[in-house]
Amino acid sequence: MGIATSRTRLLRRVMDLPDPTTPEPRAVGVDDFALLRGHVYGTVVIDAETHQVLDLLPDRDAATLAPWLQAHPGIQVICRDRSGAYAEAAATAAPQALQVADRFHLWQNLAAAVEKTVAAHRTCLRDLPPASPEPEPAWETPAEATSDQDNEKADPTGRFAERARAHHALVHELLDQGMGIRHIARHLSWGRHTVQRYARAARWQDMVKGRKRQLPSRLDPFKPYLAQRWAEADGKVTILDLYREITGRGFRGHYSTVRDWARRDLPRPEGVTLAPPPASVRQVTGWLTRHPATLAEEEKLHRKVILDRCPELASAAELTSSFAEMLTTLSGTRLPEWINEAAAANLAGISSFAVGLHSDFDAVTAGLTTDCNSGPVEGTVNRIKMLKRQMFGRACFPLLRKRVLLA
Repeated sequence: MGIATSRTRLLRRVMDLPDPTTPEPRAVGVDDFALLRGHVYGTVVIDAETHQVLDLLPDRDAATLAPWLQAHPGIQVICRDRSGAYAEAAATAAPQALQVADRFHLWQNLAAAVEKTVAAHRTCLRDLPPASPEPEPAWETPAEATSDQDNEKADPTGRFAERARAHHALVHELLDQGMGIRHIARHLSWGRHTVQRYARAARWQDMVKGRKRQLPSRLDPFKPYLAQRWAEADGKVTILDLYREITGRGFRGHYSTVRDWARRDLPRPEGVTLAPPPASVRQVTGWLTRHPATLAEEEKLHRKVILDRCPELASAAELTSSFAEMLTTLSGTRLPEWINEAAAANLAGISSFAVGLHSDFDAVTAGLTTDCNSGPVEGTVNRIKMLKRQMFGRACFPLLRKRVLLA
């Protein structure tokens, strides 16, 4: 604009702008955000009804939030995570307000507890019997039957092909029931574009076509030698021996590259079968905490085998499902019954989580019975991250606060 000025003067002009005026809030959302991840954190306070940012505080302790709450006596609802500092500040400075524990953080805490339970019973995951396939589900559609065109070329196989077949059938079944793309995405907790791709595909095979593409590998020049050595040894040479041999011949790749290729492409000796690797704690935790409709058929079979073998994990799955139902239907009146049942199950992780709910019982009950949640606060935290990246981390807290309030 032809104005002779400096960046510091412009920053002073920004800092001299008055803070926007806001009406006295009735419900607020409180959450922390990172000024320096892992070291320094601040607190953001928003109006839970209008989603407008009310203030940014330089710390995330009770001593910083309490004076701000005392200066706003009209607050009736405080949405927060399960942080003890925010609970203490709300109880001290705003005893008249209803504290609401956020449902997302409750589910996150339960998922961590389920992982501890699975880890405590990881011996159940070893030496599992093979999962026997069950009859095709009732929602199979005739469109998935093999057509004349399919007979000309064999259907794709593998884990992704099985998952694509099941997901394609599920999406088209929901479409036949009259559900829209966005409704299906919310129902299945999928991305809208993912649902859209399945909806546009006339056949599930179209989702797999062209997915697998052979890329050049450092192992390609050595594959003929490996196949010859494997055939000559007749099973008396190990994959590690082969790796050492080709390393001496100039191979510069990793052992895992040779191992994965050998297990996949080399013929096995007569009578030798490779046992599948046991399911990991993280995998089983996902099978217990994810919506059943999002599991592939193979995952459902493995989940059933594990639950049949381990009664403790079956109890954990039942408790997780009942808590999820309570959370999604906002039936928090059943919380005392659930806590007693989970505590009596004596499961490492879940029982401790259930007993710990007593210390924040009123806020958890409010979170499971009211529509209030901390979703808008999490969106504000994401916007703060964007503003921090725009300033490349050089700006101090007062300038960040001013930018957030004036955004």
